[in-house]
Amino acid sequence: MVESRGHLNPGGPDVTLSRFPIGLDELVRWAWVARWDIPDGEVRPQRVLQYPAFNLVTDPQGAYLYAPRTVVDTRELTGRSWVAAVLLRPAATPLLTTTPPAVLRGSSEPVPGAPVAELTAAVHDPADPDRAVAAVLRGWLGPVAARVGDAGRLVNRAAGLAEERPDLVRADQLAEELGVAPRTLERLVRNHVGLSPRWLIECRRLQQAAAVLRLGPDTDLAGLAADLGYADQSHFTRRYRAVVGETPGATRRAARAGG
Repeated sequence: MVESRGHLNPGGPDVTLSRFPIGLDELVRWAWVARWDIPDGEVRPQRVLQYPAFNLVTDPQGAYLYAPRTVVDTRELTGRSWVAAVLLRPAATPLLTTTPPAVLRGSSEPVPGAPVAELTAAVHDPADPDRAVAAVLRGWLGPVAARVGDAGRLVNRAAGLAEERPDLVRADQLAEELGVAPRTLERLVRNHVGLSPRWLIECRRLQQAAAVLRLGPDTDLAGLAADLGYADQSHFTRRYRAVVGETPGATRRAARAGG
């Protein structure tokens, strides 16, 4: 099982979410399966600050490639259904679509030829549905993973460093760590995810902030802002509100209330 900082209100008695690796590590970060069975007339909002990468999502109607958003995305779940999906590495995008990533940003497009029937059967496998889903996904995406090239590997590494290295707080620092010019990094990242290298860093910081405030609502905001590399608490609050849609204080209050 893998964990994600992107889902801002995970879990619930009528919404289940599992995440698991499937191999194909240069193409896929992890697979995830969501299932829900919600009483008639009720809605379950799911708030996600997406990773700076695409998701390949299959539901009973088909498969779609979803581009990342730079603000919190809220999906309202109703009724009973499921999705089986993968969080892709940046290298995957140009191998799965000819649409420029910046054009797709915040939207989606259908993916023809997806094994929808096979994934439907796997999701409902009575023995081990996650294992069954992983097997179908490997069979589908394995040939795509074999086509990952050097440029894709470099952007994968850039995304990994931006997420894992809290000392990297500027795009030029990230470029220096990778041994490339800032303009080269900017071009490669935009060609693979439609976003800037700066957003790779900003997304990590805000995901971490939201997770810290959810799990530790008594966290000192000034100290958290400093730990994340913001100039001051005011700067942190402005960026958090612009992306998450609420202030850090509001997130703390919701966490204390169990919301």
